Amino acid sequence: MENDRLYAVKAKLFDYVKSPSLRHLRDPHSVHTLAKEILQVVDRAGSVWTKWEGRREDVVKAAAACWIPVEDLLAFLNTLPGPALTPTDVKQRLRAIWEEAYSHYPNDDLKSGCLAIYEAEKVAGTEMSAIIGTLQEHIEQEEERLRREHEERYRQHREDERVRLEQRFLSGADCGWTPVDRSRALYCRRNGRAFRIEQGKDKRWKLHRIASFEDQGVVVGTYLGRGDANKVLQKLAYEPEPRW
Repeated sequence: MENDRLYAVKAKLFDYVKSPSLRHLRDPHSVHTLAKEILQVVDRAGSVWTKWEGRREDVVKAAAACWIPVEDLLAFLNTLPGPALTPTDVKQRLRAIWEEAYSHYPNDDLKSGCLAIYEAEKVAGTEMSAIIGTLQEHIEQEEERLRREHEERYRQHREDERVRLEQRFLSGADCGWTPVDRSRALYCRRNGRAFRIEQGKDKRWKLHRIASFEDQGVVVGTYLGRGDANKVLQKLAYEPEPRW
């Protein structure tokens, strides 16, 4: 048993250092995940979950995010080698897996779809291992769809915000930095005064005071970062008389 745990730890370390990315190797989240995996291997011999050795543990982890009815999962797990499990055994092991491995509970948005697939496959006579695999594929596809939808909503939100800011600038209202007519330069208005900022080839930001979008304007200053320019802008926009 000791040799098995040592081999498992070494295997995880070898898998981790295979990464060609130093960023990945040094990433705090990746290191934290590796540490958790090693801790699970080391603690396995003294685990408080004494009914979950071997195939049972693999099955329950695979099924954890699949919304399989507990009573059906219990019946299947009790066909595998090991002491008899109770509904509480299964419920609490699932909860522990959700908190340890996923840090959250399964996605409620996918529950109805998973249960519909499960019932259809159960009626068709599909065995549990195959149903779990089918549900995992379904969840992967749905999570990818939800991710794309989220990205699209975020992209649309940013575009709507860009258009809103652009219209505010062109209408003469105060607004934050925004491109206008897809410009590389950014425009803003503070206290009714218009400004343009753009980054040169030297990576420095040049701030202009302008009268309108078409105006070339007057250079206020050149700055290492936009943050420095914003500090100047905050004072300049509210000075009684601009210093030109």
